[in-house]
Amino acid sequence: MKSLHRTSTAQESFDSSAVNRRTLLGAALGVGGTALLAACGSQGQGASSSSSAASASESAAASAASSSASSAASASSAAPSPVASATSASASASASASVSSSPLALAQPSVESQPDSLRCLVNKMRPFEQQDWEPSDLVEFYGHQLRAEAAKAADTMIDAAATDGVTLLVSSAYRSYAVQQQTYQYWVSVNGQQVADQLSARPGYSEHQTGLAIDFASPEGCRLEECYRDTLAGQWLAKNAPRYGYILRFPDGRQSVTGYRFEPWHYRYVGVQIAQEYVSSGAKTFEEFIGTGAAPDYASAS
Repeated sequence: MKSLHRTSTAQESFDSSAVNRRTLLGAALGVGGTALLAACGSQGQGASSSSSAASASESAAASAASSSASSAASASSAAPSPVASATSASASASASASVSSSPLALAQPSVESQPDSLRCLVNKMRPFEQQDWEPSDLVEFYGHQLRAEAAKAADTMIDAAATDGVTLLVSSAYRSYAVQQQTYQYWVSVNGQQVADQLSARPGYSEHQTGLAIDFASPEGCRLEECYRDTLAGQWLAKNAPRYGYILRFPDGRQSVTGYRFEPWHYRYVGVQIAQEYVSSGAKTFEEFIGTGAAPDYASAS
């Protein structure tokens, strides 16, 4: 596996504070489940997904001691953030049931036929056709993994930010289907399924599985919280990310289109050309730019 091994002192400190989350949550659950509906692939047909994770979420352990569900939300990114639930014990207990107990129907085909396309759109209406698909060109990236092209562009962007006196830390990047299963179930157990669906993607529906998404952090704090927008890192990214092929995936006030709350830390690599076209188009979301329509919720049960 290739490796982008340049890691800043700040990133090393940030990574070490995670207390090796992957190891802590690495107790394997059995992997199983049926195929999800198609998207980033062929037209979907009704199917039920009942699966358990075989991998540990890097971010779930760090968020076990979290402080307020309303103040933060890891949406499609969905890595458990340092925010705690304000829900009652009874609500948490009832919500811990598996999300995939009901079959889903009416998912739409992706604009692109291959999940490794830079234009591949993954959202609540467009899951992966192959539920456990993973990119073939993942590289090590600041303690995480990312597709090679996206990693190279992000590395250049991180250097450019540093030149401007801004530190971009990497909180999360590629997450497999199994890791996303663990992440999502964490949020369900803490907040209940209804709230969890606003904060976290169900396994097979997460943009992080494309290997093209990064959750950024900052030495200033506000990890996976809306206040990240006001940090130097958040402001720099909002202004400069498209120059390096990255777009803000879940903008403020667009939950009715994207299906997720505002995530000023979550950026998606689409390549410089597409990013420039996106900005020039005036579109506010990737859904509007691609022309697929809104995906505010999961496909209805059949």
